[in-house]
Amino acid sequence: MSRAARLLELLQAFRRYKRPVSGAALAGELGVSLRTIYRDIETLKAQGAAIDGEAGVGFVLKPGFMLPPLMFSEDEIEALVLGSRWVAERTDQPLGQAARNALVKIAAVLPPDLKAGLDESTLMVGPGASLAAGESELPVIRDAIRRQRKLTISYADVNGNCTDRVIWPVALAFFDQARVIVAWCELRNDFRHFRADRILGLNVEAIGYPQRRAVLMKQWQEKVGLHLRKRRDGSDV
Repeated sequence: MSRAARLLELLQAFRRYKRPVSGAALAGELGVSLRTIYRDIETLKAQGAAIDGEAGVGFVLKPGFMLPPLMFSEDEIEALVLGSRWVAERTDQPLGQAARNALVKIAAVLPPDLKAGLDESTLMVGPGASLAAGESELPVIRDAIRRQRKLTISYADVNGNCTDRVIWPVALAFFDQARVIVAWCELRNDFRHFRADRILGLNVEAIGYPQRRAVLMKQWQEKVGLHLRKRRDGSDV
């Protein structure tokens, strides 16, 4: 591994840790000596990386630093291209355009040999279901999730029965055949999943919902995990 590649790997390792990490742990992860880790940390500091800590205590990288020039492996390049193509084909128009714009910005700062990998990628996205008419509100839903705003929706179930709901949207899942909102439903007093193509009407409320989105997301994940464990345990009987 070249020194430049090792420095990039060290940065990536730092970003995986939210708390101070020991030099020994970093050395073990990268497969180098502790002395090399300390030397590389000093090199990153000299290039502007805000790394706090000391030997025997641990180190932490403050966010915001990018090692120039921006470097990616061939697999990472292909992942970026494939991911942006998928988003462009499977999501709403603003998000698809954002994916294309992001790829253009990445290409602008890549070295020429890596930039060629963006243009020459052979990974393609196959055809999928087009957005239904009711899914034109996806940009509004995404904005409500970001701003933690309640939504009032008119929602039709699988049988076509319509109810009015007030929901707290926390996530939006993109499947090939459907786009699904994860939300707390005030009517059911529990988490529910709503297909975007069954929303007949939508209004964003002026006030936010009372809990933080991150807390709600964690609660939903715990509920889903419990449900999966019960299903697994039941199948083992």
